[in-house]
Amino acid sequence: MGTLALHPGLLQGQLNRLPAEAPLPAELTPEEAEARRAAVARGDFSVLTDAEVMLELRGGNMAAFDVLLAKYRKPIVHFMFRMVHNQAVAEELAQEVFLRIYRSRETYRAEARFSTWLYRIATNLGVNYARDNRHERTASTVYLDEPDAETGTTPDVADSTPSAEAGLLRRERMMAIRQHVMALPERQKTAVLMHKYEGMDYKQIGEVLKLSESATKSLLFRAYQTLREKLKDFV
Repeated sequence: MGTLALHPGLLQGQLNRLPAEAPLPAELTPEEAEARRAAVARGDFSVLTDAEVMLELRGGNMAAFDVLLAKYRKPIVHFMFRMVHNQAVAEELAQEVFLRIYRSRETYRAEARFSTWLYRIATNLGVNYARDNRHERTASTVYLDEPDAETGTTPDVADSTPSAEAGLLRRERMMAIRQHVMALPERQKTAVLMHKYEGMDYKQIGEVLKLSESATKSLLFRAYQTLREKLKDFV
């Protein structure tokens, strides 16, 4: 099982990786409504919000599930990986997330953003897995400033030709960051992952964790204060 490493620079920035969820549309004219129905009939769901796509699934349109899976599978796998530190487990948990989405289709009600509901399911699964497997150990480490295997992009810019000493310091710094981030209380750690790596704002995180926006800000403030204090020799 892989462990997670963070770079100090990432604590200052935000990676906007969460797919955009369209706002609810204003009231439609009969012509606009008919155009939307025609688009969906030919398999074009781009005119719908995520919640409306889910409602299509509730109504029996199985193609709607493929749309949601294509849009959110990769972000959910990435999110789960940062929670459980194991790619195979992250894939399995992501599959379970979407299985639960599918099973809940007939009782779904669009009372909140679809992404909020989705990440709440993912968060609960990830927290439960981490709790049940907290004693497992691993020798492998995944650094977030290494190029992504799928995209080739690098979230953090590292020295291209570090000296042996610089490399040693970097590994020491990464180990310290990883240890302190993973030592955060579970809810603080989850909030940091959603804030910094999923691009979610305070309101979204609060909805997932069932906290008020002010409580979410306080939660993240405490987490970052702890990290700054623990990592002051490395930042």
